[in-house]
Amino acid sequence: MNKILIVGPAWVGDMVMAQCLFKFLKQRDPDAIIDVLAPAWSLPLLARMPEVTTSLKMTIGHGQLALSERYHIGKGLRNKGYTQAIILPNSFKSALIPFFARIPLRTGWRGEMRYLVLNDVRYLDKRQYPLMIERFMALGIDANKILDIKKNDFLPEFEISPASVIKTLKNHSLSHPDQPILALCPGAEFGAAKRWPVEHYAAVANTKLQEGWVVWLLGSAKDKLVTDQIMELTQQRCVNLAGKTQLEEAIDLLSLATTVISNDSGLMHIAAALQKRLVVIYGPTSAGFTPPLNSEAKIVSLNLSCQPCFQRECPLEHNLCMRDLTPGMVLKHL
Repeated sequence: MNKILIVGPAWVGDMVMAQCLFKFLKQRDPDAIIDVLAPAWSLPLLARMPEVTTSLKMTIGHGQLALSERYHIGKGLRNKGYTQAIILPNSFKSALIPFFARIPLRTGWRGEMRYLVLNDVRYLDKRQYPLMIERFMALGIDANKILDIKKNDFLPEFEISPASVIKTLKNHSLSHPDQPILALCPGAEFGAAKRWPVEHYAAVANTKLQEGWVVWLLGSAKDKLVTDQIMELTQQRCVNLAGKTQLEEAIDLLSLATTVISNDSGLMHIAAALQKRLVVIYGPTSAGFTPPLNSEAKIVSLNLSCQPCFQRECPLEHNLCMRDLTPGMVLKHL
């Protein structure tokens, strides 16, 4: 029996997309056991992925070497019977725990002198695998083979517990409204350049509120400044949930949305995995690498000559790729 340890990525969107690999592995071997070593924040995501057998909490913070702690974690995994480890991050330290665990087959892409800790090193041809999900899934096949699949067969798809949804609504004194729900996700961990302007989000919210929709604002505590501004521009008529929900609660609430509008962010990938009607606004980043994995998603972008720059702040200091993308352009997709 194959028992596989996956070392998961550090970002919300990447962890959502990792489900493509989990589904692919289970399709190839339905009896495979898939355990995922991942940061504590990501455990609610993994709990909604039926392919994952066990989620192992990574106790070491992102970016920390903590060599001694990694050794002890790896040593504690030696008797778990893993036949393979697949390491999704490209850093040297991310491959140390499988190495210390003495897992016989340790697979990952070449990066940061990992020849010392990987014994199944893959060489990435970015033209062959332009999408992140392809790069993840290619680690699930033999090194001498080429990934040849229909990507739509392995898209992320979360399972939702009705009881959990009811509990989340109760925790936030919400009821399931009879009106359609528009969920706005105006934040972006990447940086300010990735955020559609506050006044544009507010204009969309005001339009839908006038049409009788309920508007929920979702995001982390870091996004509260942005959502507070939207609340001010909509005369406090939205429901501002930014910074008030745990990740599992945000997933539950997004599962109730009629439509979601989002920047290129982790919540966008969650909404896609929930099969929501979704409008995604792209500015400095590109849908060519990490698109919303959902047939219902609409991508809105101006496709300016300076796009994509992949910068946290606009290097030309005008942010036209977001500023000139009007609320009307987004509303027409609703």
